[in-house]
Amino acid sequence: MNASPRTSAPTPMLDLRRLLEPVEDVLGRFLARKTESTAAGRHLAHLVQPLQGFVDAGGKRIRPLLAMVGWHAAGATGHPATAHHLAASLELFHAFCLIHDDVMDHSATRRGQPTVHRAQADHYRQHPPGTGLRDETGRAADRFGEGAAILIGDLALVWSDELLHAGNPTPAQLQRIRPLLDAMRTEVTLGQYLDLVHTGQETADLHSALTVIHYKTAKYTIERPLQLGAALAGADQALQDALSAYAIPLGEAFQLRDDLLGVFGNPQTTGKPALDDLREGKATALIALTLQHATPAQADQLRLFLGCPTLTDHQAETARRIIQDTGADHTVNTMITERYEQALTALDSAPIAPAATDALRRLADQAVTRTS
Repeated sequence: MNASPRTSAPTPMLDLRRLLEPVEDVLGRFLARKTESTAAGRHLAHLVQPLQGFVDAGGKRIRPLLAMVGWHAAGATGHPATAHHLAASLELFHAFCLIHDDVMDHSATRRGQPTVHRAQADHYRQHPPGTGLRDETGRAADRFGEGAAILIGDLALVWSDELLHAGNPTPAQLQRIRPLLDAMRTEVTLGQYLDLVHTGQETADLHSALTVIHYKTAKYTIERPLQLGAALAGADQALQDALSAYAIPLGEAFQLRDDLLGVFGNPQTTGKPALDDLREGKATALIALTLQHATPAQADQLRLFLGCPTLTDHQAETARRIIQDTGADHTVNTMITERYEQALTALDSAPIAPAATDALRRLADQAVTRTS
C-alpha cells in the first residue's frame, strides 16, 4: 500500500524552487571565496574543490528547504539573508555527515559519483606523493583517501558554523537557534553511532531500528531544520510543538522509504548501488520485519547474505524475494502511509499560515512517494 497525496482547497503557495535559489547562491559564493585571496588558497583548494564538487553533485536539499519553510511558517521576520545563510549552513553540515558516513560504511558511490574517500584514494594512486614508489596493495591509497575525506568533512563542519554567522544573526536570534543547533548535532551523532552499533547484527528488533530512525533521520532531517528556521523568525513554543508533531512521523516515513529504496531502488535513480544496504548488513526496519516473519530456513539464508561484502546480484535477488515473501516490504509501505497521514493530521490544527501549511503538505507528498 503506497501513500496517496491528499487533496485540499486552493491556498497561497510558496515556490519551493525559488526558496532555494538564494540559498544555493550563498553556498556557492561562500565556497568560491575560500580559495581566493588567502595565503593558504593554493593548498586549501585541494580540500575545497572536492567539497564543492560533492555539494554541487546534487542532493535533495531537504534540510535547507525545510529551514526556509519553517522561517515562513513563523512569519518570515528578520532579514532574509540571515535565513539564507542558516539554510546554507545546514547543507554544509549535512555534507560533513554524509562524507563521514560514507567512510564508516565503506560506500563506493554517492549521488551517482565516487564517494569523497574513493575519489581521494584514486587521486593518490594516479599522483603518488614522495618517491613515487608504487603501492602494490593499495592500502596506502585507501588510508590516504579515508584520512583526506575525514578532513574534508571536518572542514565542512567548521565552515557550517562560519557560514551561519556570516548571515549576521542578531544576539536574540542566536540565543533562540543555538540550543536547537546543539541538539541537532548531538542527535545525529547519536543516531549515527546507534546505526554503527546495530549494523551487521541481523536482528529482528524493530524497536532498535526505529530508534536509529528517530535520531538519525526524523529529528535531524525534518524536525530540527524546521524548528531552526522557525526559531530564527521568533516562533513560540506552540508553533515549535506543532512542527514537531508533523516532523517526527514524516521523518520516520522518509527513512522507511529510504530503506525500501536501499534494497529495491533503481541505482540509476538513487545514485548508489542497490546492493549496499545488504552488503553492509544495515539493521533496518525492513530487515527486522523480514526476520520476524521469515521461516527458519529463510532467516538462515538471509543472514548468510546480510553483511557479505562479496554479495552477488543473484544473491541479492534471492534476498529480495525472501523480503517480499514475508510481506515485510508491504508492511513498511503501510507504516509509511500511517506516518504520512499522522503528519498531515498534525497540520490540520497547527498555527501555521496557509502558504507554509501548503508547502509542508507538498513536501510530505514528495518525501513518501520519492524514487531517489
